[in-house]
Amino acid sequence: MIEKIPFGRTGHLSTRTLFGGFAVGRATQAKADQILELLFEYGINHIDTAASYFDSELRIGPWMAQHRDKFFLATKTEQRTYAGALAELEQSRQRLGVDVIDLWQMHLLVDEADWQTAMGPDGALKAFIEARDKGLVRFLGVTGHGTHVAQMHLRSLARHDFASVLLPYNYSMMQNAQYAADFQQLWAVCRERNIAVQTIKAVARGHWGDKKAVRNTWYEPLEAQADIDTAVAYVLSQPGLFLNTVGDPDLLPRTLSAAQRFKEAGLEKLNDTLNTMRTTPLFPEPS
Repeated sequence: MIEKIPFGRTGHLSTRTLFGGFAVGRATQAKADQILELLFEYGINHIDTAASYFDSELRIGPWMAQHRDKFFLATKTEQRTYAGALAELEQSRQRLGVDVIDLWQMHLLVDEADWQTAMGPDGALKAFIEARDKGLVRFLGVTGHGTHVAQMHLRSLARHDFASVLLPYNYSMMQNAQYAADFQQLWAVCRERNIAVQTIKAVARGHWGDKKAVRNTWYEPLEAQADIDTAVAYVLSQPGLFLNTVGDPDLLPRTLSAAQRFKEAGLEKLNDTLNTMRTTPLFPEPS
């Protein structure tokens, strides 16, 4: 089975591979049920979705009615105001069919204007703290994309003591010296403060470019099982990091299989292998 470790300070032992709910966002309920069955097969006990992931919350909701006690449940909002965030939280609770969400996250909080609004006097942070204090959510987190995200997360953590962060981590991203340094700085703060670090885009190959997109991902993913094995190992070889699974349902079993069979390998060997795979960064250099 996939290893379980403490999810930061939450008290929950989460599988190091977390289920990314985007995979069921465009699925029928029947297909979503098939996808979610895989979570039991691999022992996954942590679901991460978002209000913006199409119908993901609606597809996961029926499962919560039957299996709420088996999963740490996380969702996200892109609303930046107090009123907007609270309204979307109520929608998420209804769609998921739950009274309490384990982790509520400010999603894609990387834009400066968004950050100022969310952290302002009538911003989403006020709603987040109020929802936690009322017991509607248990823990608060922040997520983001791009090469500035680690810097922005550090600012967010200076403003509020979030329980988790989420950001990209893969071989090609870590070849960007500035991003790598920012990631390491953020990770050090998170280790010191016992904040969970979730990572995304583990199996990204690069942009689709001129190719026709044939997967349920905005980027071209790795396809071969051996390549996915190596990319997953690159993340899981870093003690304490969590890997959020790929958004394409057909690649999900390969990712879970890689995590289940993971055996720690030296980073030098992994780096050599990943270098030959010619993955490319998904985000431009920071300006």
